[in-house]
Amino acid sequence: MKICILAFSEGKNLDLARKFEASLKDLGVSTSLLDLVSIDLPIYTTKNEKLYNPAELVNPFKELITADGFVFIAPEYNGGPPPSFSNFLSWVSRSTKEWREAFNSRPAAIATHSAGGGLSVLTIMRLQLAYIGLNVLGRQIHTTLQKNLDQASLTEVCRQLIHQSKI
Repeated sequence: MKICILAFSEGKNLDLARKFEASLKDLGVSTSLLDLVSIDLPIYTTKNEKLYNPAELVNPFKELITADGFVFIAPEYNGGPPPSFSNFLSWVSRSTKEWREAFNSRPAAIATHSAGGGLSVLTIMRLQLAYIGLNVLGRQIHTTLQKNLDQASLTEVCRQLIHQSKI
């Protein structure tokens, strides 16, 4: 079993991604961590789709996104996800003949560390990820400057993700 962890910002959210990685490894699961900031994908537009072949652009990390399950970690930007989140989903959805193919019917956990709250980004990620076919866990990880990570909650989310990945 392999879980792909996707981090859509640096700093605290990348730290949170590494904590997911450690927790999943402690539970005996193989992981891959995809830092979407360091990948630096071009902004998706129909004009750029003509300049960059989506399948070729996604190819370097295609194996990572064929995982059994996913963790999406993003901060809240202006009440929603950061541009790296939507940009990534746009390129991946355009990289195959069926736009839901990359993620359809697989489980996902969502998480955020956000200075300004973070509940809006979790709601929007949940809706968008479900729309593209992922089965998003009901339980989520939410940390802020005032609310530290609860290790027991992290472990439980990881256990639920593992369980759903086996189904």
